[in-house]
Amino acid sequence: MQPDPDPATLARRLVELREEHRDLDTAIAKLAGDPKCDQLHLSRLKKRKLKLKDMIAYFENQQIPDLDA
Repeated sequence: MQPDPDPATLARRLVELREEHRDLDTAIAKLAGDPKCDQLHLSRLKKRKLKLKDMIAYFENQQIPDLDA
């Protein structure tokens, strides 16, 4: 089993992921409003945003202490 990462490192990584998620949200909204936008690029941005959401959930779960210990 892997040792628990440093809580400060987890918190810092969460901030970075949330910021990137927010930036992607802005970019997606901007592109979606453009009728000439590249749909493939928009789709890739949406997939990246979903992946970030999963990563955020994973790191949030890592911050919850293991009560079985």
